[in-house]
Amino acid sequence: MDIEDPKDVVRRGYDAVSRRYDEAYGAGTKYEAVLNDLCRRIPSGSSVLDVGCGSGVPVARTLAAAGHRVTGIDISEVQISRAREQVPQAEFIRGDATEVAFGTASFDAVVSLYALIHIPLAEQPPLLRRIAGWLRPGGWFVATIGHGAWTGTEQNWLGSGAPMWWSHADAATNRAWITQAGLTVEREEFLPEGDAGHALFWARRPAQSA
Repeated sequence: MDIEDPKDVVRRGYDAVSRRYDEAYGAGTKYEAVLNDLCRRIPSGSSVLDVGCGSGVPVARTLAAAGHRVTGIDISEVQISRAREQVPQAEFIRGDATEVAFGTASFDAVVSLYALIHIPLAEQPPLLRRIAGWLRPGGWFVATIGHGAWTGTEQNWLGSGAPMWWSHADAATNRAWITQAGLTVEREEFLPEGDAGHALFWARRPAQSA
């Protein structure tokens, strides 16, 4: 018998834990340093895509408050509904990031924090190539991806009664995938979490030659 579609597990999991997730991970203040750093690197009024935007807080809210034009995409209907309520000045799309279409060189930055780790491994390199294409020359890609390779499910995520599924490669593989997508890795950090952690990558689409 075929196993359940992992993307459906992720979608239903975030539908179930949307508010609980924000409470558990301190939605109001998490990523503050990363977002402040990004705002210093991109021009005022930049167009930014948030892949796996969740409830819109804090990424879309912070970037929109700084005057940037923000588009968020998430697979969870509940998350998107809350994002539209919490950040009305941004645009939100309910959909699969591996299937959505954006124009070439549409964004000055693409942010994806703790979202790519919910996408099947085989679909991550093609998505990274598409993200590279969505970026304008000189644009930034900021993402938290796996630091150690692991694929698995937690049956009672955050005590919600709903399962959650993850799949990520190790940091070296992610670095190679980002590079192969046509981006230049500018910085890499380890973000500890419990007994493990994630890798934070700052990568950039090369500027066009003069």
